[in-house]
Amino acid sequence: MATLLKNGTLITASDTFQADILIEGETIRQIGKDLSHPNAEVIDAKGKLIMPGGIDPHTHFDLPMFGTVSSDDHYTGHKAAAFGGTTTVMDFVPLDSPLPAPFGGASRGEGQRGQGDFQYSVDQWMKKAEKAAIDYSFHMNLTDFNEKIAREIPFLMDMGITTLKVFTAYNGRLRIDDGSIFKALRIARDNGMLVMAHCENGDVIEALIPEALAAGNTSPEHHALTRPAPGAVEATLRLAAMAEEADAPVYIVHMNAGGEVDMLKYMRERGVKVMGETCPQYLFFTIGHLRRPDGAKWICSPPMRTEKDNSRLWEGLSEGIVQTVGTDHCPFFFDGTKPIVYEGSEITIPGKELGKDDFTKIPNGLPGIQDRMPVLWTYGVGAGRITPNQFVAYMSTNPAKIFGMYPRKGALVPGAEADIVIWDPQKKVRYGVAHSHQRTDYNLYEGWELTGYPDKVFLRGKLIVDGSEWKGSRGGGRFIKRGRGEIL
Repeated sequence: MATLLKNGTLITASDTFQADILIEGETIRQIGKDLSHPNAEVIDAKGKLIMPGGIDPHTHFDLPMFGTVSSDDHYTGHKAAAFGGTTTVMDFVPLDSPLPAPFGGASRGEGQRGQGDFQYSVDQWMKKAEKAAIDYSFHMNLTDFNEKIAREIPFLMDMGITTLKVFTAYNGRLRIDDGSIFKALRIARDNGMLVMAHCENGDVIEALIPEALAAGNTSPEHHALTRPAPGAVEATLRLAAMAEEADAPVYIVHMNAGGEVDMLKYMRERGVKVMGETCPQYLFFTIGHLRRPDGAKWICSPPMRTEKDNSRLWEGLSEGIVQTVGTDHCPFFFDGTKPIVYEGSEITIPGKELGKDDFTKIPNGLPGIQDRMPVLWTYGVGAGRITPNQFVAYMSTNPAKIFGMYPRKGALVPGAEADIVIWDPQKKVRYGVAHSHQRTDYNLYEGWELTGYPDKVFLRGKLIVDGSEWKGSRGGGRFIKRGRGEIL
């Protein structure tokens, strides 16, 4: 099976040029002018842009939280991603144990942290992902640490998992102490792995939340007020300092405060191997959105900040200080008591109404996986904040390089897998929940006017999105075993 894309304008992370692309089977066979093939299906891309499929480095599918579960699974979320131009996603595997709690003890679901088991945890997530509709890979959450776990970390490489995520918040649940994080950094360094870090000051958060509740401050805005920005800035610098001492790379996830950009710039200028990711929500929304009657829609961790933070994060992208844009996609229904129709069937999943009287009980997370590329094209490229080449770098090429998938993914070169988006830069869309395939009942960008949208999306040479038509399938995605990544 061959497909020939004719007359398009190719956009890569470094170049923009006119060329044809010949796809044979799952890969790009040839790129050049005036290509031909006797048996290829020809698609005329005149007036369109051609770019590598997006790679979202930060997603959460089918994730249990607060007595419910994130409303997109590894099929519905993947399908939404594809409609937004994303062809590869990276999810996080919770570190769990197959062993029952000791006799008379609490189960992990009741708050006790048991000894983790990597193989068991990965097997559980592989099972969930059997319905995958696009290609995917995993990061491993490192939420326990002891000598046994330290010895087993290198064996994740055999599974094709080369990244560990640590937390400086969620005390007693997800956080490990700084000494353990430092040890993990050195293990990662010695084995060609990368540590990713959720940076907030957990001790400050744990002090502020009880004070807020005791004072009767239970509305959504207090989610942000009890997770202050200085704690994120401090923790980002602290992780970068540990990485410098360990001579190891570190990747700061979901940067949300302008001060984090300052810390990233400061440490990178001094040769520290630190990289940063932000998310669309931190570029557009503020604590003011949490003060709205429907403020729970904007609850995520870390929280929204201020317009000044929005601006500094945009500067981080325009100046090339920040390396990637992920979504932290972790959607919940706004009102999970009412059904929505998805693929012809009604579905209800408990959601943010669980915390209607207490912000600490609102499931933390937002939809965004379909929104990322169209919104960033309009309000990033279209507004002159970033160039088309930077867009491709942040959406696709940089994640592929950092996470050990390049040039198999994230590239328009012969031999690369044919994950390709034909982008219509003139298409106008009034965006919102009715246009989105994310399985939830609201959209953060409701009513936004977008200019530029995916026209066709190919996964390894197969057309999976054709305009508004879904041509993909459950189980059509493939697990990507990754190798050593690059430090950008």
